[in-house]
Amino acid sequence: MSMLPSLFLAHGSPMLALEDTAYTRFLRDLGQTFSPKAIVIFTAHWESERLTISSRDDEYETIYDFYGFPEELYRIEYPAKGSSQLAARLQQMFAAAGIAADLDKTRGLDHGAWTLLYRMYPTAQIPVVQLSVNPYLSAEAQYQIGQALRSLGEEDILVIGSGVTVHNLRLVQWGQSTAEPWAVEFDDWLLATLGNRDLATLFDYARQAPHAHKAVPRPEHFVPFLIALGSGGNEATVLHRSYDLGSLSYLSIEFSSEGGIS
Repeated sequence: MSMLPSLFLAHGSPMLALEDTAYTRFLRDLGQTFSPKAIVIFTAHWESERLTISSRDDEYETIYDFYGFPEELYRIEYPAKGSSQLAARLQQMFAAAGIAADLDKTRGLDHGAWTLLYRMYPTAQIPVVQLSVNPYLSAEAQYQIGQALRSLGEEDILVIGSGVTVHNLRLVQWGQSTAEPWAVEFDDWLLATLGNRDLATLFDYARQAPHAHKAVPRPEHFVPFLIALGSGGNEATVLHRSYDLGSLSYLSIEFSSEGGIS
């Protein structure tokens, strides 16, 4: 029986909803690769102390949680519908793993979710359930949140962690298209550690990874990577890798129970 992997996708700048780049073309092609019956997406732009799950059946509001961008960006809408049935199921799956989770019936889709989905599935026909992150939990706890959902791939439900591995807006170099060596070194370390199947070292990234405090000054954008890893499995395949503004990483990875680093 085929099983959908989980995906870690970089959402970078909200401009990816408008720009025509190698990364946005990658997202378009990726959406044509997978046709899930539902999407479960963890977004770095929704933080909560307790894990929270969007639970609704009507259309989401599109949240423009950014400022100073072209007016055209604020006219884009992504009117996907939710699934309260799937949300309740996720809550039960978390409970079975000893993880408390709340339901939220009002929040819309933030740009960590809709910018990616707009490029992958522009017709917004696939039900979406959006989940929050708690950046203060341990790396191992984030992985366990993903593990609680590992069976979803068998049911044609796509789990996506939406974040960025290297995300330090204070260090971006405006107009720079070449990557800063320190950002590349951090991602290289991640991939090498994944390749070694060394979860203990990976969970200790804050101490052991080169330039960790520059790459991850605050863990909210890194957490979806750990959740996607837990959800899909420890076999990682690099789907896309590029950098914008010097250090903003667009590293995107597929996690599954078979495959390998490429």
